[in-house]
Amino acid sequence: MSSARATRQREVIAQVIEQAEGPLGVPEIHGRARQILPRLGIATVYRTLKLLTEQRQIHAVAVDGESLYEKTGQGHHHHFSCERCSRVFTLHVCPVDLPGGTVFAGGFLVRSHEVTLYGLCPTCAPQA
Repeated sequence: MSSARATRQREVIAQVIEQAEGPLGVPEIHGRARQILPRLGIATVYRTLKLLTEQRQIHAVAVDGESLYEKTGQGHHHHFSCERCSRVFTLHVCPVDLPGGTVFAGGFLVRSHEVTLYGLCPTCAPQA
């Protein structure tokens, strides 16, 4: 494989993640990238995700035990997982007023927190 092709594949995968409304799983990244590069293999997606993670351009978040990938540098945010369509969205609001440095009974010192809310997204909620 030529380095130009590898670079194009990397660019497309990074673009897919950059333009997503929230973190994406490997099958979603692969499917969206294949709309641009139909011959893109799943192994290339895994290698590229590893490289982009090592370069700190993206990072993995765990939602329902699955690793999803999103761009870095979004600041403090949380996620919303739709129980009907299974999409995961980025929420740029914090539903928890819990500053770092908070100490819970027993000596648990909070440095940061992650929250994933579950329910129905705006598309699925009217159908409920």
